[in-house]
Amino acid sequence: MAQVILDSPLTHLDRVFDYAVPAELADAAQPGVRVKVRFSGREFTGFIVARAATTDSTTRLLPLAKVISEQPVLTPEVLALSRAVAARYAGIVSDVLKVAIPPRMARVDAAFAAPQGEAAAGAADTSELAAGQSRTGAGAGAALLSRYANGATFLRHLAAGHSPRAVLTSLGGYGASDWPAEIAEAVAAVWHTGRGAVVVVPDQRDLARVEAALDQRLGAGNIARLTAEDGPTPRYRNFLKLLSGQVRVAVGTRSAAYAPVQDLGLVCLWDDGDDLHQEQRAPYQHVREVLLLRAEQQGCAALLASGAQSTEAHRLVATGWAQAIVADRSEVRRSTPRVIHTGDEFQLARDPLAARARIPHAAWKAASDGLAHGPVLLQVARTGFSPALACEECREPARCTACTGPLAQTGRGGVPGCRWCGRPDLRWSCANCGSQRLRATVAGATRTAEELGRAFPGATVYSSAGEHILDTVPDRPSVVVATPGAEPLAPTGYAAVILLDGSAMLSRESLRAGEDTLRRWFTASLLARPAADGGLVVITADDSSVVGHLVRWDPQGAAGRELATRSELGLPPAVRFAALTGSREALAVFTADLDSRLFLRTVGPMPVGGQPGRTAGGRPSGQGPRADQSDTQTSSADQHRLLLFFSYRSAPAATAWLKSRKAALSARGTSEPVHVRCDAADLI
Repeated sequence: MAQVILDSPLTHLDRVFDYAVPAELADAAQPGVRVKVRFSGREFTGFIVARAATTDSTTRLLPLAKVISEQPVLTPEVLALSRAVAARYAGIVSDVLKVAIPPRMARVDAAFAAPQGEAAAGAADTSELAAGQSRTGAGAGAALLSRYANGATFLRHLAAGHSPRAVLTSLGGYGASDWPAEIAEAVAAVWHTGRGAVVVVPDQRDLARVEAALDQRLGAGNIARLTAEDGPTPRYRNFLKLLSGQVRVAVGTRSAAYAPVQDLGLVCLWDDGDDLHQEQRAPYQHVREVLLLRAEQQGCAALLASGAQSTEAHRLVATGWAQAIVADRSEVRRSTPRVIHTGDEFQLARDPLAARARIPHAAWKAASDGLAHGPVLLQVARTGFSPALACEECREPARCTACTGPLAQTGRGGVPGCRWCGRPDLRWSCANCGSQRLRATVAGATRTAEELGRAFPGATVYSSAGEHILDTVPDRPSVVVATPGAEPLAPTGYAAVILLDGSAMLSRESLRAGEDTLRRWFTASLLARPAADGGLVVITADDSSVVGHLVRWDPQGAAGRELATRSELGLPPAVRFAALTGSREALAVFTADLDSRLFLRTVGPMPVGGQPGRTAGGRPSGQGPRADQSDTQTSSADQHRLLLFFSYRSAPAATAWLKSRKAALSARGTSEPVHVRCDAADLI
């Protein structure tokens, strides 16, 4: 018989089911292959997880209907990881497997249906190549990580076959010693020992940079990309290359965290604070937690790297789970630009209007002086021309009359339209005072580029925002206006980086507003030249406590301060939490037998203040994790949310209770569904 996991969204079916194996399928029906089975009169796809001679079932077993593919795509390691992820997030294993295993492509399957001996020979050749290059000293030269404390030690442990765990705060933004080269150095140290590695990055731009760095270190053809952007056929082909052992290094976006790399030696994640690492499908797992679980299960090394440091990463260092790889103050001063805050007392004394001006004199002078030596970067908060409008008379924010979304203007003289539903509003009038006159409260990237083009008529102005994002800009005097995360690279770095709209970014209604803004500032500042080469960063913001960490270049201090504050208040990541969303009656049924010993406290239930086109967390649709139907129900005033906070010690029991409760109610089908999300960063 065969034990099968069904591809079903029903929580009470999240277990293995026994099926009889017909004689004609006995050879093909091996653990890990895709199959079709009958269940309750319907046909389901699934995976065989084990074969056994006996069963505990007291009923007659149904036979397997079909073996879809003989490729054992579900390895024991990935199955164990998927079960651990589902348990951590109170989710379903089949939901995790949809992310972990790409859809089957029949033509690719046929190409890989070679005898096992050939695949083994290919894997042996790869191992011999790695060993040979290791013996010949491939990758020799000055170690990039050696400029950090604990960096050289980390590389020595990797080269010796050990499994160290570290959090790297990188100083490399561009050039030959940028952060992709640092990651490639760590991967090479593992690869030369004959082990494999997994590298996960947030987006396609980072993926291209890391792939180029790995190709330079390991040679072309020794890595495999795993990203949905490449399409199903290339993704499945690369997946099978890793599965067969032809390639031992996987690099990609979220799904690459589950890559079936043989003899895994290292998992690496770049910029774990980026919200693109949060899976947009149930159970909404974060890549950071997936890789940490994998490192624990498979006993491999782990490296979390970023230009800043998230509170979650700092917690790993504070608890001793990982060691910090950081630069000392002399290296920081040598490698980073000078940072000026236009809101400090010295600058305000020189320019009293700096606090009210969008581009203070110090920022304007830095841009003017920088253009004499190279490109200048200006980071703005939002894309568009006027992304936020308000009444000219009373300053009341302008809202759409159809959905109450914020009105915006896409171009000079353009018709105001809703950012949520896209509907133009030609006859808008203020609900507060009746005025029909509008004013811009925030200038977007398009308007800023237009204004700077008039201010610097001799300079080329580039805009990198929205759907028009640039990867690089020429190494000549120019003005580059970009939104956070869309900053292009300059080959020799920017002469100056101006960080605008700091107060607007810090004033977002989010627990992580300060942390996210500081992360974006550090990321942009790393693109500037060092202070010794004239590099300058100018920051415009009111919050001196957050800005101070950038001025001092102290990402570790910022993360430690944030973690201490959240620990005192009992907020994530000092504790964990689950968000339950549903009607008040459904929440009452769900929590009827709540075990208060498992939870520190409960908050709510409270009404979910969603709007059309927005998630319940208040974010525009298409940004961040996608909410389920209960999160986007805005016509029903009955949607409520209940937050359950619990400690890390009680987390296994708490998430197990949540999952068992979901399964029990799902099996009954007598109450409305309740949506459960664990550690949803976009909801608080």
